Amino acid sequence: MTRPAARASLRRQLLLGLLIPVLAIVALGAALLYGFALEAANGAYDRTLLASAKAIGEQLHVQGEGPQASLAATLPYSALEAFEADNRSRLYYRVSGFRGEMVSGFEDLPPPRPAGAAPNTFAALVHFYDERYRDEPVRMAVLLQPVAGPEGHGMATIQVAETLELREALARNLLLRTLTQQAVLIAVIAFVVVFVVQRATRPVRDLGEHVRARAETDLSPLPAATTAAAPRELLPLIEATNGVMARLSHLLEHQKRFVRDASHQLRTPLAVLKAQVQSARRGDVDADTALAEIDHTVARATDLANQMLALAKVEQLRQQGDAPVTDWAPVVRAVALDLSALVAARQLDFELVMDEQPAPVRGHEWALRELTRNLLHNAIKHSPAGSRLVVRVEVDPEHARLVVADSGAGLAPEVRARLFEPFSAGGGEGGSGLGLAICREIVATLGGQITLDDRRPAGRTEGLDATVLLPLAPVKPA
Repeated sequence: MTRPAARASLRRQLLLGLLIPVLAIVALGAALLYGFALEAANGAYDRTLLASAKAIGEQLHVQGEGPQASLAATLPYSALEAFEADNRSRLYYRVSGFRGEMVSGFEDLPPPRPAGAAPNTFAALVHFYDERYRDEPVRMAVLLQPVAGPEGHGMATIQVAETLELREALARNLLLRTLTQQAVLIAVIAFVVVFVVQRATRPVRDLGEHVRARAETDLSPLPAATTAAAPRELLPLIEATNGVMARLSHLLEHQKRFVRDASHQLRTPLAVLKAQVQSARRGDVDADTALAEIDHTVARATDLANQMLALAKVEQLRQQGDAPVTDWAPVVRAVALDLSALVAARQLDFELVMDEQPAPVRGHEWALRELTRNLLHNAIKHSPAGSRLVVRVEVDPEHARLVVADSGAGLAPEVRARLFEPFSAGGGEGGSGLGLAICREIVATLGGQITLDDRRPAGRTEGLDATVLLPLAPVKPA
């Protein structure tokens, strides 16, 4: 059995989302800061190197005359101890004469490099660079010092090198102080994020506890007291939750009503059927009459059950969302063909009028067939024998229209008020009263309109027009 994946924590996401960029910036800043600190330390300690070189230059003099003149130095190494900041750094020097010869100092000190194009901030012929001496990095200062005396003059080259322990220690101390401050700042940020997230998500936890504590059958909307304390970003979730609860409540109420109506409506034909069977057993009526009565009762109960199942299926289709695009015209033609036997039995003057163009609507074929069948069946049932019955399918730029025009007596005002209610039959034909209720639910599911209007061209009723208007669905070109 695989373990469920760990759910992402909002607190963890915020911490990582804030601290990772901050730590990256701190790391980059630390690298830059160390470079700047080392550069600043070099600038400060380079002055000490220059002072050391000048102190050596003051101890130089010329000996000999003319071409034999040479540079001499009387500088003990102990004179440089005054320029050593502490025992963590060491100084090395070398003095070269007028012709590059070794005069004094450390003979293995690397020869001076030529001055580059870097700007010189000191009022002397000096340049600085990084070098390695005795397998350790040093900072080298090269000073060109003029030396003159009564016997002659020339240009001496003075090199002073210092190890980098003190400079690096100064840069590290500055970096550590800065990192300590930034570490405190990061800790404060992490604490604030945890505190703010804990406080901001409290309404979410309270809402979850409220929903968890509700009864299983409680589908009422979340109370205003709970939603008022929720932040603005949580309102869409609350509204969506209330919408889901409203739909579930509607579906549950529909199921309860269906079970209640089914038990109530089926009880009567079943009771009648039981009484007819008992009567036939007692011999109250002959066998043919008893079987005919039983067959009629079973047919009515079957029609009632089918219509109730159709009403429940309409609600199921409503919950499924978008329906496919169906051409309504062939469905109407097929239903008219199925009911042609009823039309012939009534000897009706039947006419089916259709436009040449298709009538695409968004709906399941079953729903369109059930809608058309109920309207046409009602019209056949309420049309006098030998009268005229017209079915028209019309298409305009926005809608598809079905008109079923019978020649019946129309609708009385008291019947019209409750015509679309379930189990409210509109006439004395013994119907279940579910046909028009099914039509209304189907039309509402498809986003259309249904109307029943008496036809009164000369002030008297000549029939009833049942009109269904459904929006056209866009059809992709082949």
